[in-house]
Amino acid sequence: MFPESALLPISALQHLLFCERQCALIHLEQAWADNVLTVEGSHLHTKAHDANAGESRGDVYIARSLALHSLRLGLSGQADVVEFHRDESGVPLHSRPGRWRAFPVEYKRGKPKRNHCDEVQLCAQALCLEEMLGTVVAEGALFYGETRRRVDVKFDSFLRGETEQAAARLHELLNSGITPPAVREPKCESCSLERICLPDALEKRRSASGYLSALVLEAQTALKREGTQP
Repeated sequence: MFPESALLPISALQHLLFCERQCALIHLEQAWADNVLTVEGSHLHTKAHDANAGESRGDVYIARSLALHSLRLGLSGQADVVEFHRDESGVPLHSRPGRWRAFPVEYKRGKPKRNHCDEVQLCAQALCLEEMLGTVVAEGALFYGETRRRVDVKFDSFLRGETEQAAARLHELLNSGITPPAVREPKCESCSLERICLPDALEKRRSASGYLSALVLEAQTALKREGTQP
């Protein structure tokens, strides 16, 4: 169990899985910069968080900006939306009659990604809800602004394990206090921190170092040859 003072942001899991250097720059060095993608994402989240109170739609109660935490995983954050569906096998909610089944929904600006960073972030919210409510949260959904569609996510054992491993790695990385070195990758082009990260600078240093090493090796080889001449 982690103390409350050691809880890390759930959102940092997505930074971690996208790029560990980006995660360290944001959460260790407090570096941030916006680009078109991050601004659009912030706008979408603002719309999801507009309501100050929950709303009911038939047998569904919708809670927005719900505070979450897990002392087991050492995480805390805020859910965009948690739908509570009336279900006799669910759990009671404060000041609301009946029993309810939790269904977290996370809003993303783009479209489904190749890796599981969005699913891991959503699963972390589910694990927080399970710990807080003492229930099982079996599934949730990701809403993508570009496609305007929901993608249902089942929190199976594989995704749960991936999420727990990511949370452990997040604590390990940030507790180390070390920012990983920059490595140029195709995904760097979509990163708002590219100008802060400077992935090309390391490549240039490597190129310069390689050039100097080649010169030294060439000079050493020439001296050896001269030394063997009569």
